[in-house]
Amino acid sequence: MNYGQFLNMIPEATLVAILIILFIADFALSNNEKKLPILRYLGISLMALQIIPCMMTGPSTAFDGLYFTTGAVSAMKVILTGGTAVVLIMAQPWLEKNKLYAGEFYMLVVSTLLGMYTMMSSGHFLMFFLGLEMASVPMACLVAMDKWKKESAEAGAKYIITATFSSAIMLYGISFIYGATGTLYFNDVAAQLTTSTMTIAGLVFFFSGLGFKLSLVPFHFWTADTYQGAPTVVTGYLSVVSKGAAAFALYAILIKVFAPMLHYWQYLLFIVIVLSITVANLFAIRQHELKRFMAFSSISQAGYIMLAVVGNSAMGVTALMFYTLVYVVANLAVFAVINVIEQKNGGVTEMDAYNGLYETNPKLSFLMTLALFSLAGIPPFAGMFSKFFVFMAAVNGHTLDNPVGVWAYVVVFIALINTVVSLYYYLLIVKAMYIKKSDKPIPAFESDDSTKLALAICTAGVVLFGICSCVYSWLSSSSIGALL
Repeated sequence: MNYGQFLNMIPEATLVAILIILFIADFALSNNEKKLPILRYLGISLMALQIIPCMMTGPSTAFDGLYFTTGAVSAMKVILTGGTAVVLIMAQPWLEKNKLYAGEFYMLVVSTLLGMYTMMSSGHFLMFFLGLEMASVPMACLVAMDKWKKESAEAGAKYIITATFSSAIMLYGISFIYGATGTLYFNDVAAQLTTSTMTIAGLVFFFSGLGFKLSLVPFHFWTADTYQGAPTVVTGYLSVVSKGAAAFALYAILIKVFAPMLHYWQYLLFIVIVLSITVANLFAIRQHELKRFMAFSSISQAGYIMLAVVGNSAMGVTALMFYTLVYVVANLAVFAVINVIEQKNGGVTEMDAYNGLYETNPKLSFLMTLALFSLAGIPPFAGMFSKFFVFMAAVNGHTLDNPVGVWAYVVVFIALINTVVSLYYYLLIVKAMYIKKSDKPIPAFESDDSTKLALAICTAGVVLFGICSCVYSWLSSSSIGALL
């Protein structure tokens, strides 16, 4: 074995180094009263620095195609690493108030991110499965980390049990693919794959297993209970970083491995996308608990992300990455507000408790509104452009003279209608904060520095990405006009 090939895995190597550093620091500071502040600065600083090797890594392969990376993979790792750093920042009030072991939390988060890196850079089905499990098992520990709440333990149990069944289904599908092709390397499978009953069953089972990670309907039943029971910072991490990695990995495998079965998985995606967006939106309207509300919101957003895959074009991967980037900053901004209010006011997560929030905490209400408007796709915020780009990617290359093209336009039209529905239920929170009155509103309080920093980063992303997208769209239309 040529061990020099490990040099092609710099992002993973540096993440392992961060994990070791945090372990040593946690062990060395076990009886130190300043342990939490030291681990906080160390963990956040190392995670921010982790963005550098991700940005500097170029296209490469290692171990005969078992591992690979491209510019798109590196860019996606940067997005997920940045989102993880924001989660570590916003976790500080929760860690300090609950006196949890910060070292455990940081190491579990880094372990989960390492699994996501492995998923996205896999060139082999077993390597991909290893990355999936490396991400899922530590995530179950994070979900159940709030030791003094039975809801957290229940959420962790539901998550790991459902993850076990979904992994078994995925392995069953992978065994079908191996039986049909005799290999598990992505490139070799794509070269030998033919349309048969066995390969179709393998595709369906594999998609079902990964659909669990994305919370796509009908694989979403664990989501609301897990999101509600897990600590709020973990819910935010689970809803954006984990979902982004799974979406990118699914896109890469469908395009790279299952290209010979394009028409089959396109129709499968059409059905799942429509169900995910529609069912999630209808159930979100009925929610009164904010974390359950955001659970169904994330299911709907997963459906929108998958629209980028339908077009099967280079525009699709760009749209998927931009949508994930915007979703990370907008969703984490919402969870940062939910988290700080929960920590300051005795675990309040009910929507009715936010009645009259603008009167006592106008700044938090304003930032929450910006994030919700972006999730709903209201211009000029970044969410509107991210939805526009995935809609364009979904219909790109499709025409109305074939059934697939017709279905692509129908699915985009249904998604557009659902955008109006999502706007309605996001405005329910805005209505509660600005219009509804409360006899006992949440008292005014000063947010901690960590929450302020996390909200500043997320709000800047929501606004700046929207402005940049607007300028880019204007320049593109101007250039097209000049050419015409």
